[in-house]
Amino acid sequence: MLANLYSGALIGIDAYPVEVEVDVSQGMPQFATVGLPEGAVKESKDRVKSAIKNSGFDFPVRRITVNLAPADIRKDAASLDLPVAVGILRATGTLKENARRYLYMGELSLDGRIKPVHGCLAVACEAHKWDIDGLILPQENAPEGAVVDNLPVYPVRDLSEVVGFLNGSQHIEPEPVPEVFDPEVESGMADFAEVRGQQHVKRALEVAAAGGHNMLMVGPPGSGKTMLARRIPTILPRLTFNEALETTKIHSVCGLLAKRDALVTQRPFRSPHHTISDAGMIGGGSYPRPGETSLANHGLLFLDELPEFKKNVLEILRQPLEDGSVSISRASMSLTYPATFMLVAAMNPCPCGYLGDNQHQCTCTPANLERYRNRLSGPLLDRIDLHVEVPRIPYQELSQEHQPESSATIRARVEDARAVQQQRFSNLEIHSNSQMEARHIREFCHIDAEGDKLLEMVTDRLGLSARSYARILKVARTIADLADEKDIRQPHLSEAVQYRSQDRKSV
Repeated sequence: MLANLYSGALIGIDAYPVEVEVDVSQGMPQFATVGLPEGAVKESKDRVKSAIKNSGFDFPVRRITVNLAPADIRKDAASLDLPVAVGILRATGTLKENARRYLYMGELSLDGRIKPVHGCLAVACEAHKWDIDGLILPQENAPEGAVVDNLPVYPVRDLSEVVGFLNGSQHIEPEPVPEVFDPEVESGMADFAEVRGQQHVKRALEVAAAGGHNMLMVGPPGSGKTMLARRIPTILPRLTFNEALETTKIHSVCGLLAKRDALVTQRPFRSPHHTISDAGMIGGGSYPRPGETSLANHGLLFLDELPEFKKNVLEILRQPLEDGSVSISRASMSLTYPATFMLVAAMNPCPCGYLGDNQHQCTCTPANLERYRNRLSGPLLDRIDLHVEVPRIPYQELSQEHQPESSATIRARVEDARAVQQQRFSNLEIHSNSQMEARHIREFCHIDAEGDKLLEMVTDRLGLSARSYARILKVARTIADLADEKDIRQPHLSEAVQYRSQDRKSV
């Protein structure tokens, strides 16, 4: 007998339908799977056989052929265990014929329990196009599947429950649609009110958050660079639903979505160690997986001790910083992952960390200092909008009783500036000043005669590249937005120029 069922699989973070055909016929006992099965799919026959037997059903001692269509795309996911098992039970008559077309996903334990799988949200987002009546998913994955609210999602715990539901002897309530999306800052999160001093750095962070700009902090050990960076997500604008959906798809594919969570509601904060490989940073492998740049999508990528990262790892950041996406090509496929993130990096001014510090003497030789600075290429520094020095905090600022501004206060100003940008770019495919291209800069970054004269002097004196010139204008546009000014004026440009400290040191 022949049984046809439906499942879903992933290419990158995009889902495609898989038709599972199961044929049980007379002949020598054999279990064959065709349709480019790989890894976990090849091993599924042993899990399926044990799960069926340990759930109290008969496993046919016959020739079993499973076809996974389309046959020209390789499949490597344990999520196909459940549809294969259901197909065998239907082909042998254990399951009644059902007029409803369900999509099945789930990994089987040897005792018949159904384990959670990766990528259910991506499949649920596309499932309404595939002419099915509902999704049967592991209980832990049901909340993320129900987010899309286009098809009923039935949560199941084991194979026996699936059989009872399909035969009509057991009722399963569809997973309720999660509560209204509310990306509020969680209580107990770090807050800028806990940071004493460093007012000019906080101002730079506010500008960076308001325009989505990349930022580099340079300062001695203990000056608070990491502490400041970890609080940036608390002043970034709240995630929109579409941003949360795309971010959750990536985390779901990678298996990083917390148990029973429906959506990622806070902007991601990724802080990889400096020993990370280039594949770990942008994604890769024989079957490419998302890297840290994609996991930080719509959030923050923090690189502490920037010069300690391998040079090739830093250089491959150029494409995502410029394009907002990562393209990975292999012999068998080419994938593109979203990578729209805000880069924040931190570094010491020299190898020993105390260059320019009035409390400690620098012990670095000129040659050591030159090698240290050369670890960061000019093209990479050009792509970082703000370069800010973070000095040691004096005792007077540490001991002051004045309460610093809270993250909520700063976020309110940031969101007001982002609202101005949303209105400005309402008919374009960009959402913040940092994403402007040359044609947008000419249209939206008007400067007066005084500002033009200042910018000419700075460009000639510092020998700025065309990219650095554009970065200054973008940052000045954000500063003007924070001040609720329509045009860019000289004070806005002056402040933007001050955020190019690494360019000033190069002359």
